[in-house]
Amino acid sequence: SIFAFAAYHRLLSGEHVTSVIRSDGKGHEADPDGLAELESRELATSTASEIVFTPEGEAFAETVVASLRQTTGR
Repeated sequence: SIFAFAAYHRLLSGEHVTSVIRSDGKGHEADPDGLAELESRELATSTASEIVFTPEGEAFAETVVASLRQTTGR
């Protein structure tokens, strides 16, 4: 779900996404288990407010976006 959120922002803005908000203070928060998995695979690090993708995580996020574009033909 964290990479889906990053892909959404990448597709919406057209900009390379290097981080996402961990918690917006309005009830939307990254899944703790998902974040733990990303950190254990060294795809991201986090602070109390932000999830920062490692270079490998950034590359994976771009792969997700490329797959979505290929699937939709856009």
